[in-house]
Amino acid sequence: MGGYFGAVSKRDVVLDVFYGTDYHSHLGTKRGGIAVYDEELGFQREIHNIENTPFRTKFAGISEEFKGNASIGCISDTDPQPILIRSNHGNYALVIVGAIRNAAQLVEQYLAFSGGHFEAMSKGRINQTEIIASLIDQKSDFASGIEFAQSKIEGSASIAILTEDGSIICARDKYGRTPMLIGKDEEGYAFSFESFAYEKLGYETVKELGPGEIVEIKCDGLKVLKGPGDEMKICAFLWTYYGYPNSTYEDINVEVMRNKNGHLLAELDRESGKDFAYDSIAGVPDSGIPHAIGYANECGIDYARPFIKYTPTWPRSFMPTNQQEREMVAKMKQVPVTQLIKDKKLLFVDDSIVRGTQLKGTVDFLFENGAKEVHMRSACPPIMYGCKYLNFSRSNTDLELIARRIVRELEGEEGDKHLDEYADGTTERGKALRKALCEKFNFNSLEYQSIDNIIKAIGLDRCKVCTYCWDGKE
Repeated sequence: MGGYFGAVSKRDVVLDVFYGTDYHSHLGTKRGGIAVYDEELGFQREIHNIENTPFRTKFAGISEEFKGNASIGCISDTDPQPILIRSNHGNYALVIVGAIRNAAQLVEQYLAFSGGHFEAMSKGRINQTEIIASLIDQKSDFASGIEFAQSKIEGSASIAILTEDGSIICARDKYGRTPMLIGKDEEGYAFSFESFAYEKLGYETVKELGPGEIVEIKCDGLKVLKGPGDEMKICAFLWTYYGYPNSTYEDINVEVMRNKNGHLLAELDRESGKDFAYDSIAGVPDSGIPHAIGYANECGIDYARPFIKYTPTWPRSFMPTNQQEREMVAKMKQVPVTQLIKDKKLLFVDDSIVRGTQLKGTVDFLFENGAKEVHMRSACPPIMYGCKYLNFSRSNTDLELIARRIVRELEGEEGDKHLDEYADGTTERGKALRKALCEKFNFNSLEYQSIDNIIKAIGLDRCKVCTYCWDGKE
């Protein structure tokens, strides 16, 4: 996914952007970067690989190296950012969050008419941020260039530009798939993906950009360069999984949504005749926990933590590059509370079941520690389609998704015509999917949240929320 943060102020903002960007570390694992502008020093920039070392560690001491009243930073799950550009718009720094699905086509089109070039990365790849810059620079001003770029890409791109006059231009994706919020304090403004990031630094929310809206922020004011569009398709996974619990998008808090979603999931189980004969309800750490708390509160069964993740040294299990090492780290992180597992009937709520890579290991771990039964609930529907718009569930093929693989095993290619039925636990195909997954992962039972309940928990009109990964509807 990736995240961004920036600030422009009458005072030096390097520390604000350092801490604000660090608060987005849950959104990406590849690289982190900061660009700063100062009238005397001009642009200063630093990018680091953060796959095995946290952002905070790599950028420690940056306030002694850099200074400036305007700065942008990012956590990137793909390409190095921010990039520095010199063009007809002058010098500027650029960050994006999103995914460009037609990148190869855009590169070919640009090279065919421009006679220009791109810096090639490994395997000939082009930095997606540089592709956006090439589109922006085809127009006479930043706002027109951003609008042009967003019209040409297939996918999504929320964009932030730090200019050489010390202002920041912020542009939310044209369908608002990712959030962009503006905060203000007495000396300037900040923008952020996660609202809590600037709130912790003393800024108060003054504006949430609408779909496709473009604004310019300076220390002394905010100017709308392009108003919001009418159509929004914000990613539902922001609330289900990606978003940090303290954040709010479209005035809807992440933690509140997850608790409500857990209540609705328990109601769904009750309506289908489940007997709630469990000793405790637990969440798969970390984002499954608030869903599980809501479930426990609704069904009246104690919430417990049968195992704890040990994260001080390995905060993210997918950080090692070697698969065997990743599996070992995942195993070492799970520390059991044996008294809460042995001879117990446990129900776990996870935020989602995507590929199922580590799920069987988790269930085996629970049975090895004496669990009598392990039941699983997914806080969202079966994921049937790889995301076309962001980096969530981004796959080379939909068959990397566990639900799609099981459908193919059950019915071959014919099953692809009946994915709606497989997603619905009340149909024969839906029951077959759940039975096959129970057998594969050794669950005693499995159920998924419905799309209707996800939308109800979020509280937005269904037409404003992207549910593509569940139902394939654009």
